[in-house]
Amino acid sequence: MGDHDLITSSTRRFLKLGGLAGRVGASVAGDQVLNLVRSAPAKHIRQTENLVRNATRIVETLGEMKGAAMKVGQMLSLHEGLLPPEVAAVLTALQKEAPRVPPEVMEFEIRGALPNFDDLFNSLDFEAFAAASIGQVHRGTLRDGRDVAVKIQYPLIDEIVKADLKNLKRLFQSLFALVFEIDFEPFWHELRDRLLEELDYTHEAANIERMTELHSEVPDIVIPGVVDEATTHNVLTMEFLEGIPPADACSDRSATDLRDRWGTVMYEFLIRGLLYHRFLHADPNLANFSFLEDGRVIVYDFGCVKRVPLDLARGVARVMVAATESDTEGIPDILRGMGIFKGEGTPLPRELTDPYLEMLTPIVRGDPPYTFGEDPELYHRIFELGLTNWSHSTDLSFPEDMIFIDRAYAGHFGNLCKLGATGPWRDIVLRYAGEILGETEP
Repeated sequence: MGDHDLITSSTRRFLKLGGLAGRVGASVAGDQVLNLVRSAPAKHIRQTENLVRNATRIVETLGEMKGAAMKVGQMLSLHEGLLPPEVAAVLTALQKEAPRVPPEVMEFEIRGALPNFDDLFNSLDFEAFAAASIGQVHRGTLRDGRDVAVKIQYPLIDEIVKADLKNLKRLFQSLFALVFEIDFEPFWHELRDRLLEELDYTHEAANIERMTELHSEVPDIVIPGVVDEATTHNVLTMEFLEGIPPADACSDRSATDLRDRWGTVMYEFLIRGLLYHRFLHADPNLANFSFLEDGRVIVYDFGCVKRVPLDLARGVARVMVAATESDTEGIPDILRGMGIFKGEGTPLPRELTDPYLEMLTPIVRGDPPYTFGEDPELYHRIFELGLTNWSHSTDLSFPEDMIFIDRAYAGHFGNLCKLGATGPWRDIVLRYAGEILGETEP
């Protein structure tokens, strides 16, 4: 298959996804058998090699397929802080770029969506500026002189995503049943609904306008405006705003105090959306942000925005406050009130929750201020702890609304680590938690 081909057949896409799952599963099973006769050092080396090999398979297949298959792969890649670094490095490729569709195909798509295209645009580069899972971004200029970025969906993407959702559900439902003893349907509905929302660019345009309104008095957050007259279900035209790209922002080319400032802005953007606006930008891929020399942050891509229920936001706030106070005793009951418990309602045991709190409390302790990324072993310890506790999690219940909250938080955790940011994390948490819990005036 060439880079520009799209697999739209439901059967062909299922065969590719099923073949991927079979190859990875056989590889993991074979490695587990061989580990029985390997020494500890050899076991670690071979395990890492196998993980990298399977991660490469995932990237090659999901990146090639676009649609919901690639989007799910990108979601996995955002949890890189909990993955071995060798695997994270491979999966990061899913965040950066997708194979591009020929310019003549995308020109056909936008002209079909905008019959008055020539009246609206002075120019549009049909070679993609960036490519993603369901569409490409193109640079252009309107007749009135404004520079714009235009997102154009791939042809037949509706059929592609629907085929993916049907096939991915079959695969993940089987895997889910092997690990958990709870109902898969609510979690699948949450994933499906968010993915389908991303297909409607008028929905994303409404998200942008709402988010812009909510941040009208927050100068540190910059959101490109929507050009309504050049936006349809499958074309989204926005102001072109360009900043320092993430790779440069996270490198030594950017001053430490500036990276601290950007990290603080991003963390407050996360907590504000989660606890105050309860309208959460839930696609924290670092490519969805760029950075300005004065400390402001530009935010892109509002296709995935999560409305957070009030009771759940209050529960998250209570957990955050308990973490700042190192209140390990109260965490299980708070989690149970949020719908996170074992069996038929038994609070999580302290031996399950205390180790996580012990590792994460330094972030919100405040003295000394925490620097993300300064403890590279932290994420390996969290990963190992997850493996250790896995046998206790098979009957774990948690609300489906947590899926994209977790995605946003885990993704920003990784973003702040890349920036190496130091900031007033405790102050931010207590300020917004105090507001939603009624302890301070908004």
